[in-house]
Amino acid sequence: MPTPIRSIRAVGERAVLVQLGTLTEVLGLYEALREHPLPGQVDVVAAAETVLVTADSATAARSFAARLRAIKPRTIQAGNDGLVTIDVIYDGDDLAEVGELTGLGQGGVIAAHTGQLWTAAFGGFAPGFAYLVGDDRLRVSRRATPRKAVPAGAVALADGYSAVYPRVSPGGWQLIGRTDAALWNLDRDQPALVQPGNRVQFRAVREFLRVAPTASTASTASMAEAQRPGDLVVVQPGLQTTVQDLGRPGLAHLGVAGAGALDRGALRRANRLVGNPGSAAVLENALGGLVLEARTEQVLAVAGASILITISKTGAEPRVVPTDAPFALHTGERLSLGAPLWGVRSYVAVRGGLDESLVLGSRSTDSMSGIGPAPLVAGRALRVLPAPPTSVVGAAEPAVDPPAAVTVLRYVPGPRADWFSASTLADFDRIDWAVTAQSNRIGLRLDGPALVRAHGGELPSEGTVSGAIQLPASGVPVLFLADHPVTGGYPVLGVVLHADLDRAAQLGTGARIRFTPIPSNES
Repeated sequence: MPTPIRSIRAVGERAVLVQLGTLTEVLGLYEALREHPLPGQVDVVAAAETVLVTADSATAARSFAARLRAIKPRTIQAGNDGLVTIDVIYDGDDLAEVGELTGLGQGGVIAAHTGQLWTAAFGGFAPGFAYLVGDDRLRVSRRATPRKAVPAGAVALADGYSAVYPRVSPGGWQLIGRTDAALWNLDRDQPALVQPGNRVQFRAVREFLRVAPTASTASTASMAEAQRPGDLVVVQPGLQTTVQDLGRPGLAHLGVAGAGALDRGALRRANRLVGNPGSAAVLENALGGLVLEARTEQVLAVAGASILITISKTGAEPRVVPTDAPFALHTGERLSLGAPLWGVRSYVAVRGGLDESLVLGSRSTDSMSGIGPAPLVAGRALRVLPAPPTSVVGAAEPAVDPPAAVTVLRYVPGPRADWFSASTLADFDRIDWAVTAQSNRIGLRLDGPALVRAHGGELPSEGTVSGAIQLPASGVPVLFLADHPVTGGYPVLGVVLHADLDRAAQLGTGARIRFTPIPSNES
């Protein structure tokens, strides 16, 4: 008998969302896909009522529907039901409001939260974030507008679930307390403190019993690594400069988004110019201000935003080098990136690639999860890998055209376009949305008229992808980028085409966007 699938919806051109009836059916399909992946399958994310399956190409995704309907349901075996106890100080910003919404009062909320055993149903959103199922006494809606930064350790409620935020991240859940428990730690054999199937007991405390940390082998090794001499030294890091490569796909089931360069075309172009493979690690700089000093002879290239690149050395006249062309940076010289004439992000490739530690298969910094190297700071030494002897430095390439006054981004409607009326969707396509200063690697926060939902109630959390256009209850959209949360509970009315995301990455504060729909069968 085939899996009882209710619907299969397109999520952009490279993913599908499978709607099922029960959590048992969700986990059965999830386990089947983990054990026997579909051809071209990259990620699979289980949620409350759905399974998101992403592909490595649009062609592979188009074959998923028929293959998914033929899968036989799996019988789920009992998982790890070990007990995890989490100490909580109940002083959350939303505790009083949750008391009013539930009719329990603040004391009653605390009693209900600590007086039951919660069960971890599935993970998602971020590494270490587990959706905990309990009784319905504490069922509350998400906030109308998600917070831009929820503190690490925040204990929260939404839609009948409870959870703990593993690190600082945006979020729309109701906050009732905080804990100092480490929900995600890569030094553990199992990085996530709470695994699917675990029972969780929350315990109210007045203060945390803190134990002084001891230096681990990993941290000692990291200190020794940092003391090694570098080939480049950061004089000024600029507003934000991180190490990026092509990311770490295939780990969304752990709550780990793909991360990687936001403008992948620019990363590949910079690497090609210095003779690197396209996957080599580079520096992604936002809005210029980066200054590097060479301690050894290097070959570099810069691609992406249109910027002024200056090379200087004491006692010598400074020189200007172009973007999209390789150049030498001699020992003692300094490379400076000016403010962009247009665009936001510049990619600095060094011949050989940056020698950063691999974390879960990638050298990328993930701002959502905190995985990977920290953003650059002044004084940091950067090491460069030896270039393959057969690699060839590329010739200069034509510069990319500047963005238009209004950047048009194509998108595939759905998977939750049916939460909005036809007139609202038409309004969405007509509006020139403005990029706000609150945008970052997680997503572009947009400004414009609020859109009204035609569908009442709350959407159970489900998997999301880069390019998703999410509509929180405020009605003002957010366009997810590479460091987006793995799951979310606000409807996604469409997903921007993979080919258009590089342009989105170069849109700064005040830039205007117009979205245009592309039917899923033509994407």
